[in-house]
Amino acid sequence: MELIDILKTNHQIIFKNSQDMEDIISSINLVVTSPPYPMIGMWDELFTTLNPVIGDCLSENESMKTCDLMHEELNKVWSEIDRVLVNGGIVCINIGDATRKIGDSFQLYSNHSKIIQYFEKLGYQVLPPIIWRKQSNKPNKFMGSGMLPPNAYVTLEHEYILIFRKKGNRSFSNLERDNRQGSAYFWEERNLWFSDLWEDIKGTSQKLNVQNLRDRNGAYPFELAHRLINMYSVKGDTILDPFLGTGTTTIAAMTNCRNSICYEIDVNFKDLIEESIIRNKKFMNKFIQNRLNDHLNFVNIREKEKGKLKHKSNVYGFSVMTSQEKNLVLNQIAKIVKKDNSNEFEVEYENVNKIEVEKYKKEIQTTLV
Repeated sequence: MELIDILKTNHQIIFKNSQDMEDIISSINLVVTSPPYPMIGMWDELFTTLNPVIGDCLSENESMKTCDLMHEELNKVWSEIDRVLVNGGIVCINIGDATRKIGDSFQLYSNHSKIIQYFEKLGYQVLPPIIWRKQSNKPNKFMGSGMLPPNAYVTLEHEYILIFRKKGNRSFSNLERDNRQGSAYFWEERNLWFSDLWEDIKGTSQKLNVQNLRDRNGAYPFELAHRLINMYSVKGDTILDPFLGTGTTTIAAMTNCRNSICYEIDVNFKDLIEESIIRNKKFMNKFIQNRLNDHLNFVNIREKEKGKLKHKSNVYGFSVMTSQEKNLVLNQIAKIVKKDNSNEFEVEYENVNKIEVEKYKKEIQTTLV
């Protein structure tokens, strides 16, 4: 087996409003983001800062005008994304609808449909969305008149992951096809990820408890970003998150050998993001290791139930379900270096060498005993 070349990726964090991404030319392959949700109270101040008329509309109980104005602010970011995304690029947006009482009126504000309408206007292909079900067991989750009809309301326990594609399927040159094969995912991961209902990912804590930062954030869990990055990009691609927050997208891009450019409007997040990147190196490598271990467990169970699999990994030597998985490579992180006087990081990855392959062969023998 030939050694895999050492990989390096670059990660840039820009602290400014992503409505103007002049720092980027058309170089983005995938967008993974979760914007501030219009009509959710925690984001009122931010939207009002962007457009003071929003605050006036809220105080005057003009709910639909408020919602439209908030989406106009998001549309400025979506337009910039359209400028920097390459043809064949994918946009994944995690968004929740909102329920809110303004004045005497309680109703749903359909954030996901407004975003779909805008991307349709931009000419994007709308792909099937994912419903991320975030179940709540709180006793006070129900709204309205309790057990008395008809004024109780269905509880929102899901969010959407909207998926858009720009101008048709992405094409790959002969050289890029090799990299695409190395960027494959396991068969059993495919079966879990490419479902339109995700119930196995728990939400992450929204509390920050950090001085100079807002009380709550809208961060999604690492697993969500990890899946989308593997589903819709290849190694060496550049991932964009225009609403970075605590840094989840950057960490997921690092873990999966992708470059990233991310924007965050609040510079007070800087120390938190940098600390999280450095602190999570061990977590990233453990996550990569767990993917391999989970596959070995899957193979062990599958082969006991249905016999030997037909295909073997060219890299690790263990069994895989399909020929498309044979060149899959998961590189561990060797080091993360912060560049001097900048908000950029460089990540260097380990070779997948024969010693590691032999280790997995021994693990296979152990699990099959």
